[in-house]
Amino acid sequence: MTSEDPAAKLRLLEKQASICVDCRLHEGRKTVVFGAGATDADLMFIGEGPGQHEDEQGLPFVGRSGQLLSTLLERVGLTRPEVYISNVVKCRPPGNRDPRPDEIDACKGYLIEQIKLIDPAVVVTLGNFSTKLLLKTQVGITRMRGQAYPWWGRHVVPTFHPAAALRNGERVVEEMVGDLQLAVQVIEQQPAPAPPEPSVPQQIELFS
Repeated sequence: MTSEDPAAKLRLLEKQASICVDCRLHEGRKTVVFGAGATDADLMFIGEGPGQHEDEQGLPFVGRSGQLLSTLLERVGLTRPEVYISNVVKCRPPGNRDPRPDEIDACKGYLIEQIKLIDPAVVVTLGNFSTKLLLKTQVGITRMRGQAYPWWGRHVVPTFHPAAALRNGERVVEEMVGDLQLAVQVIEQQPAPAPPEPSVPQQIELFS
């Protein structure tokens, strides 16, 4: 692979993230949980932040929420190796607390580059944090989910975080299945055009 290859660039970015000390979260982490999956995936998932199991294993969504996500993917005819999964912040917040605004701001550059390099047709945001970050909204996930939003030459499909389904039961699970079916339909029927190549400040504005 050449230095121009997106997968190679993604590996270099992961190496850079592995030694990042740009926010306080590095103080308590065991590993940086950068992301995992197909580096040319049509479908990318963005969660909130790593939990204990993720921090220990260095992989996103490997605990109970991850097991549910794998099951949901199977229900819409997909497997984890076919998609790419990451989080808004790459290090575990202490006690699994919500990531703070300055932590999100310090980490969002990595997410911007991941989206550029993977170039998915659809981004599924899991929960409030990633949905609000990408779509620049304060509207809660319950009202945002169920739709595909045109975004930066592709689409964003918000849905609940799997942890919400674990807490709230079958109704939320079925709503998540519906959202993932929508994401698959967008990929199959309305392929997103190639994204433009704006300057870095313009991209960062999308996440502010």
